[in-house]
Amino acid sequence: MKPLSILLLAACALLAQPPQARIKIDTDRRIGEIHPHIFGNFAEHLGRCIYGGIYEEGSPLSDEKGYRKDVMEAVRGLGVTILRWPGGNFASGYNWKDGIGPKDQRPARPDHAWGDIDSNRFGTDEFLQYCERIGVEPYICINAGLGSINEAREWVEYTNESRQTYWADLRRKNGRDKPYNVKYWSLGNEIDGPWQLGHKNAEDYTKFALEAAKAMRRADASIKLVAAGSSNFGPGADWIAWNRVVLERLRGEIDYISLHTYIGNRENNFENFLAASADIDQRIEITEGLIRAALAGRRVTRPIYIAFDEWNVWYRARGGSEFDTGATRLEEKYNFEDALAMGMFFNSFFRHAHIVKMANLAQLVNVIAPIFTNKQGLFLQPIYFPIAEYGKQKGNVALEALVESPKYKAGYRGELGYLDASVTWNAKARALYVNVLNRSASQDITTRIESVEGRLAPLAEFWQMYHEDLKAAHTFGDDRRVRPRTWKEPLKLDRNGFVYRFPKHSLTIVKLALEP
Repeated sequence: MKPLSILLLAACALLAQPPQARIKIDTDRRIGEIHPHIFGNFAEHLGRCIYGGIYEEGSPLSDEKGYRKDVMEAVRGLGVTILRWPGGNFASGYNWKDGIGPKDQRPARPDHAWGDIDSNRFGTDEFLQYCERIGVEPYICINAGLGSINEAREWVEYTNESRQTYWADLRRKNGRDKPYNVKYWSLGNEIDGPWQLGHKNAEDYTKFALEAAKAMRRADASIKLVAAGSSNFGPGADWIAWNRVVLERLRGEIDYISLHTYIGNRENNFENFLAASADIDQRIEITEGLIRAALAGRRVTRPIYIAFDEWNVWYRARGGSEFDTGATRLEEKYNFEDALAMGMFFNSFFRHAHIVKMANLAQLVNVIAPIFTNKQGLFLQPIYFPIAEYGKQKGNVALEALVESPKYKAGYRGELGYLDASVTWNAKARALYVNVLNRSASQDITTRIESVEGRLAPLAEFWQMYHEDLKAAHTFGDDRRVRPRTWKEPLKLDRNGFVYRFPKHSLTIVKLALEP
């Protein structure tokens, strides 16, 4: 037999193989709405995130206010919905009053979180006007470390008060007549961490946070408050105990509790790296259980959700101490496998859409970020593209899909399926979005996708990120290497389902239509 004939027979035999995996979809099995704020971001006074990223006075790339126009365009393309500021660790030593008024009269202050100097030329008004320009909701983190309750109350008055009061009139004097109406406020950042300025134990933190919540709501009763959940997941850290105390003491006052998670691939094991979904799912589910326990049997009318307000891949740009880490400026260079991790995070958030109602990628520009600048321009890192694409599903309803796939042993986590998936449903458009991460380093996985309710239309839309080189990355003038491709494809439907082969180490979003 000729070699070409042998190859054709082998290809046909491969196509004839039964599916190795199954994704079964039922539009009645609804988890919850994909809240738009799941596609949030974070901008901290750290490295070149603010100065040289968002804001660069005198640059030909900036507008008359100093905002980088190229960055604003990239941020709009990313689909950011809510922006957290000014930290992060920076917030625990920050006095917001240093950053208002005439810029030339603002004091430069040492940043005792990251070992830098902050000029204070970018402050509250600059941040809030930036949010208006790019069309995102502002989210301010108060100083719960070295700051005071009264400073937090006055901050709310400055941004939100409409009457003739001292701080509202000072805002008017600084050029802003109408209130900013900042709705979302965080009661500090990572206060359980010993690295934090003003670190507190759970008892002391909840006393502070309870009084701060009371005072801030006296300034504006309509605000939403986020409690600082534990971010200290190191050896010996009892994050569950911290979150339990915070929820029990602050129930009735808070609207969210925060979670933070960073992952990395230090051992250079791709499959173990993307097994972190098990850790993310576990932290969400344990925290949800603690929320339910704190509210059980109580006459509390204010529900509590999870704000996953720091998350990303971050492991290269680290130092031995906080100041060492600050010296790296956290300028992480992302590659293709990091882009796949974006899908893993969003799949987890979608699977818990009933309880995760905010998430903020850390951070926006230059600092562990999807956008990277220099004085001449910018480039988009590979992680940019999945974030932007997943954002198109905001407002959809997450569905609980049946996912079966070959399994692998992922270190201490036990067995996990190679396919990590989520499904969302847009009832108005009658569209299903099937988000599938194949975390096998070497194995394509043939999968049957089927719908229980509604007849599938015979044409599907595909979005996919795939690259042979897991370490492929971008740089200035060369940010086209790791980009998604899109196409439409007719489906070979059989009993309201079809078969598709998900390539090894790939992220795929399949958009399906249900016929009327």
